[in-house]
Parts: sequence; structure tokens; C-alpha cells
Amino acid sequence: MVSFFLSIVALLLGYFIYSKIVDKAFGADESIKTPAIRLEDGVDFVPLPMWKIFMIQLLNIAGLGPIFGAIAGALWGPVAFLWIVLGSIFAGGVHDYFSGMLSVRHDGASIPEVVGKYLGPGFKNFMRGFSVIVLILVGVVFITGPAKLLAGLTPEAFDTAFWVYIIFAYYILATLLPIDKLIGKIYPLFGIALIVMALGVSGGIIFGGYHIPEITLANLHPKQLPIWPLMFVTIACGAISGFHSTQSPLMARCITSEKQGRSIFYGSMIAEGIIALIWAAAAIAFFGNTGELAAQMSANGGQGWVVSTISNTLLGQIGGALAILGVVACPITSGDTAFRSARLTIADFLKFKQGPIKNRLLLTIPLFVIGFILTKVDFNVIWRYFAWSNQTLAMIVLWAAAMYLAINKKCYWIAAVPATFMTAVSITYILVAPEGFKLATSTAYPVGIVVTVGVLVLFLTIAKKKIQEAKTDHGIKA
Repeated sequence: MVSFFLSIVALLLGYFIYSKIVDKAFGADESIKTPAIRLEDGVDFVPLPMWKIFMIQLLNIAGLGPIFGAIAGALWGPVAFLWIVLGSIFAGGVHDYFSGMLSVRHDGASIPEVVGKYLGPGFKNFMRGFSVIVLILVGVVFITGPAKLLAGLTPEAFDTAFWVYIIFAYYILATLLPIDKLIGKIYPLFGIALIVMALGVSGGIIFGGYHIPEITLANLHPKQLPIWPLMFVTIACGAISGFHSTQSPLMARCITSEKQGRSIFYGSMIAEGIIALIWAAAAIAFFGNTGELAAQMSANGGQGWVVSTISNTLLGQIGGALAILGVVACPITSGDTAFRSARLTIADFLKFKQGPIKNRLLLTIPLFVIGFILTKVDFNVIWRYFAWSNQTLAMIVLWAAAMYLAINKKCYWIAAVPATFMTAVSITYILVAPEGFKLATSTAYPVGIVVTVGVLVLFLTIAKKKIQEAKTDHGIKA
């Protein structure tokens, strides 16, 4: 129990202390007019109050990952707490902050355009396709998951297929309408449900006599699956997630001062880390040990059943229903903006104005046709490919942030260190994963280390060259 409370305190200290270091390194300047002010269009560039932007950002990024991912990650035991805390503070918070603030500095550009600015046109073109694929996968994952949860709360006539169609209809509206007309109005309500869920479940565990084990580095996974790199991919959104970088530009188009960035982008990542920590702790404490958690998940259909059982047991039928609605709100409010972000990413690439509704329809309809087809694919298969591509996306964005800092003669290590770590995670995972090369760890680990060191050396070489070019250009201008 002590470790759980210390983890909460550490996350809060990360926000109040480390986020200021990150903010200072970026150089947030409230005198610079934001895209929401300069480029207001009534559709995507819309000034909104800071509290509302924070709530939208939190709900955008807090999909099934900090709940389903944290429960799956809890199978490794309390070591998961360490990754959630350290990942959120030193990797996820940095990633989310820079993906948002670099977008602010570049007219609210989508993440491929931002990456291309600092890593070159090759990465820009790669990211255009890669990020759209990730976003569609996210949208699909965040349709089937909540549809199953809603089916469990409603009469049999309202089955999973019924809710898939309902959620699809909502996603289409959320993708097409101006951001302040639907998303800006209903997200505060979803936020209340999310807060009730988090407080209710944590309170039920703490005051219900359950034992939250202390942090240990021991691998407690019932199948003895290796912690490295599997746990670092399984727990994504609760520690670091590349998906977040696709969402941050949406709010970069709505903030009215650069000084809001620390609270909105870094702060929402810390809030998500707290949510993930609560569910990881609750999953272990409720079932007593990781073996029983794994057995119950296997026998009853996975994390959705765990969420339902814990919520109903701790909070009763009404409180449990509210908590489950809070869980449902997370993926739905990420799925809708996933498709919206995919539309904007394609629009940025094509330089296709999104003011006219017909222009939005031309991009939206094909996205949803592809998404609907993918709902017919096995959920677990989609999730595995999303998990790896998600962390790879985070890795690329962190390298772009490190390059920005290097060019501007700032401490680039605050981004380069987590970028190096996530490179090792992503490379090693695809080498050992069933959906990857299926190599033995004795081969994959050394190869992962060699590739990661090579990427770091390449970054340092290119960064040195760009710094020199910047000095030369400055000298010529002077």
C-alpha cells in the first residue's frame, strides 16, 4: 500500500517539478499568438477555455490503454507501478508536451508535418502513412472495446453489433462537426464519469480492506513472459503512447497561450498515469495475486470482465454502472478524435481546406469504410499490431523533439534519453513478438542493443551537423 501512495506522490511531483524543466527547455512564450488566435476558422482552429481543453486532451488520450493495458500489465506484478510512474514523468509527459507545443509553434500542424520539420522529408512521408494507419487502428480498437462493455450493461437486444453501429454514427458526427459543437460540449460530462470511476475504484480498494502489494522488481507473470520488452509495450497509454502525439495537435489548435501547454499536455499525461496506476493496483489487489488475475481473465473474456467485476463489487450496481460508463467514455472519446485526427493529417498532406462540409466528407467517408471493415478482424490481432506501432510512433516523435532541442541549443537529453529507451523497446519487441520476427531473446536482445546504439550515434552525428549549419546561417544573416 505504501508503494501505491508513494507512486501517486511521485507522479504529482513529476508534474510540479519536472514539467517546469521541460517547459523551460522548450521556451514557452505567452507573447506569441497561438494558431487558435491567428488562424481561427470555426471548425478546427477554435479558441477554448483552458479547463475545457485539458478535459478534452485527457479524454482524447485516455482510451482503453490506461485501463485495459494497465490490467494486462499488472500480470507482471507491482513492477508495473515503476514503469507507469517513471514512464509518465520522463517519457510520456515529455512526448505529449513536445508533440503539442511543436504543433503550436508550427500553425497547429499534424504530427507528420512536425516530425518532417526536424527529421527530414523522408520521415515526413513515412509518418503521413504510418500515423494514419495507427489512427485507424485506434479508432477500430476503440469501437469494439466499448461496444462489448455497453452490451454487458444493456438488454440482450442491444448486443455488441448494435453498439458498434451506434458508436460509428457518433464517430462520424464527431469527425465532421466543428470541435466546439459536439466534442467541446459533451466531454465535460464524460470527464465527470471518468473522475467518478477513478475515485470510486481507488477508494473501494483502499478502504475495502484489500492489500496492494509493495513494488518489487520480481517477474510475477504467471506464464513468466519477460518483462523486457513486453511489459513496456503492454502498458502504453499509462506511461507513453505515440497515439497521444496524433491527438495533441487537435488541442494545439485551440489553446490561447503557450503558457497553457504545460498544464494541458504534460498535465493530462500525469492524470492518465494516475488512472493507469489505480487500475493496475486494483487488478492485483482485488484478485489477490497475478495468478488468480490471469486465471479469471482467461476464463471470463479478458479485461472487460475485470473492469465490470471490480466496479460492481466495489461500488454496487449503480456506482458500478457509473464507473463502467467512465471506462466506456475513455475509448469512445479517443476513438472519435482518432478519426478526426486522421482526417486532419490527410488534409494537411493534401493542403485540402476543411472549412466546407463537402471537403470533410470526401476524407471522412473512406476512413470509416476502412474502419468498418477492420471491425470484422479479431480484436486481439488488431491490438497487438497497434501496440507495437504505437510505441514506434512515440519513439520517432521523441527523436524529433530531441532534434528541435539540439538545433535550439537546449538540453536535448531530456528527449534523447527516453527516445533511446523507446527505440530499444520498439526494436526488441518486433524481433521477439509473435507478430514480428519471433526471434529468441538471446538473439533479439543483443541486436536490439546494437541497433539502438546505432540510432543514438546517428542522431548525435546529424544533430552536430544541424547545429553547425544553424551557426553558419546565423553568421551569414548577421
